[in-house]
Amino acid sequence: MREQVSVSLGAPPQVPAFLHVRAVSKHYGTTRALSEVELTLAKSETLALLGPNGAGKTTLMRLMSGVERPDTGSIVLEESGDPARPDVRKRIGFAPQALAVYPQLSARENLRFFAELYGVPRAELAARIDYGLALADLKARADQRAGQFSAGMQRRLNLACAVVHRPQLLLLDEPTVGVDPHTRNHLLESVAALRETGVALIYSTHLMEEAERLCDRVAIMDHGRVLAAGTRAALCSQYGVSGLSALFLRLTGGELRD
Repeated sequence: MREQVSVSLGAPPQVPAFLHVRAVSKHYGTTRALSEVELTLAKSETLALLGPNGAGKTTLMRLMSGVERPDTGSIVLEESGDPARPDVRKRIGFAPQALAVYPQLSARENLRFFAELYGVPRAELAARIDYGLALADLKARADQRAGQFSAGMQRRLNLACAVVHRPQLLLLDEPTVGVDPHTRNHLLESVAALRETGVALIYSTHLMEEAERLCDRVAIMDHGRVLAAGTRAALCSQYGVSGLSALFLRLTGGELRD
């Protein structure tokens, strides 16, 4: 059985919160996807979002990106407003699990499209496109259609399109799913480099080693709720486990999921 938990879900008290998710709920028909979710994220912090399939991670990502609106509750970026507002959404980058690149466009054209969509000034377009191509290691294939790329190349381009406009908040929904070890390592190194730029980052993954490698804190979700959030060391100490995998199974249960 899953353990009932009650823990502090806030950002570290000495660091002002940058993103606030307050009592957010979301339903699709009679299906409850999220229930009273509370989260905060500090500037320059990386938070791992962990949970089994169907836990609500992707729904929460979509709400934080402004793609969808919560039924109840609020999401506020640095007190500036709802991510659904166009001026706020321009401060956010989102690399969804379902690839957002256009297969009929080249890598360069995809980057230009997203840069213009997010309002990158014309004078900066060329530099930002070059940056995205370098990040994705696609300079040599810049004018090839994305539909001709391997799955790993498309994943790299997906990440580059999410950051071409220099977002202050970056949302990555399982960015390494379905790729080979070399591409996975490249993506992880790219995310680590992005962390150094000071971007606030929420990273959804099923892979505990990715969370341990990249993230300052973790939030564990199941059945549309946040069960616990904090540093790995603090949570492992609180629940008397030796690592993140054991903590995850302790909170979400060991039964198989469909």
